[in-house]
Amino acid sequence: MDEKSYLNMEMLRFTTAGSVDDGKSTLIGRLLYDSKTLFEDQIQNIERLSQQRGEELNLALLTDGLRAEREQGITIDVAYRYFATPARKFIIADTPGHIQYTRNMVTGASTANLALILIDARNGVTEQTHRHIFIATLLQIPHFVICINKMDLVGYKQEIYDTIKNEIEDFIIKLTIPDITFIPISALLGDNVVHPSTHMDWYHGPTLLYHLENVHIGSDENLVDCRFPVQYVIRPRNDKYHDYRGYAGKIASGIFKPGDSVMVLPSGFTTTIKSIEESQEEIIEAFPPMSVVMQLTEDLDISRGDMLVRPHNIPFISHNLECMVCWMNTKPLTPGTRYIIRHTTRETKGIVKELHYKIDINTLHRIRKVTQLELNEIGRVTIRTAQPLFYDSYQHHRATGSIILIDEKTNETVGAGMIREPSAKVPEQKKVKE
Repeated sequence: MDEKSYLNMEMLRFTTAGSVDDGKSTLIGRLLYDSKTLFEDQIQNIERLSQQRGEELNLALLTDGLRAEREQGITIDVAYRYFATPARKFIIADTPGHIQYTRNMVTGASTANLALILIDARNGVTEQTHRHIFIATLLQIPHFVICINKMDLVGYKQEIYDTIKNEIEDFIIKLTIPDITFIPISALLGDNVVHPSTHMDWYHGPTLLYHLENVHIGSDENLVDCRFPVQYVIRPRNDKYHDYRGYAGKIASGIFKPGDSVMVLPSGFTTTIKSIEESQEEIIEAFPPMSVVMQLTEDLDISRGDMLVRPHNIPFISHNLECMVCWMNTKPLTPGTRYIIRHTTRETKGIVKELHYKIDINTLHRIRKVTQLELNEIGRVTIRTAQPLFYDSYQHHRATGSIILIDEKTNETVGAGMIREPSAKVPEQKKVKE
């Protein structure tokens, strides 16, 4: 495969989640090993480590990269792995199963196209299974694969697979999952991971790798609502380009073309796209997730944090945000605390005005009359920002519907927020007039 073909290949980002010892690391190791995407030195290294531990080939060692993980035999951090097949490129986020690492799962899943949830066939559906599915739906991951693992340890029995599948289907009635697939596997032995199993002739679905290579993700991007957050203004110090003014950034959503009319937020001025460049070459259209430079026909005052949108399709503009927040810091979130709010390329200060409730992520119940959010807890808050933000609801637009909260003193990222659609009763939160 030549370099150009590789660069143009479609990429699938997926995250793994499961209870402790469900076999996530082993599954990823088996996926890499059986798809022949490992280098010889990687294979030799895990063979050596396995031999030192007195084990057969332990494929989990490929992803349990931290020494503490290898010693405990569990995953405690998000481990990213990259591989490719002739059909597609992949980025894997192997996330921890422990409840105390909820924030790590949110981090790994925030950009995923697909959530791969593992269930131990011996234990069936657990509270952690419910928690992982809920978090993945909260993050609006569009595709789910439920891998019922360790089928070899239950005699490859179809009735066990059917029982687990039916229980999951009953649970997700309460949730919104556009696409879900169930696959019975044995990560240790490789059944239905890359190659079809010879032990489960009752299963007629795809192997895991085949599904990952062929799941349709082209419609996952929002191509309707045009959003271009400006990241950088390019003004070359060169006599040849003294009139050049380009606006660089990553297309968040929609399709932009030269000649399109656009509105600049927050000013509200309208202009026309003069040209769009990618890698210093002019292109006829730009769409997510392309990083491009746009030139406009008018010389307007535009800076980092501004946004280009279509005049008749603009986001909400408001100082007030209703958010679901996953708290990521040992110091609790409490109403009245000030934070730096980062949204797309815009940064402003904000204050948490109210904490409405937190969610028991095992039962999905709302717990009201709470005074703070602890580490790894998820709750709904109202945030007031110093400058208005241009946003969509996270449910419809992950890129412009998400924020992060940063501690003013330490500069640590302390929370991740998913913006809810504002109430139509609040005039300020309605879309601005065109």
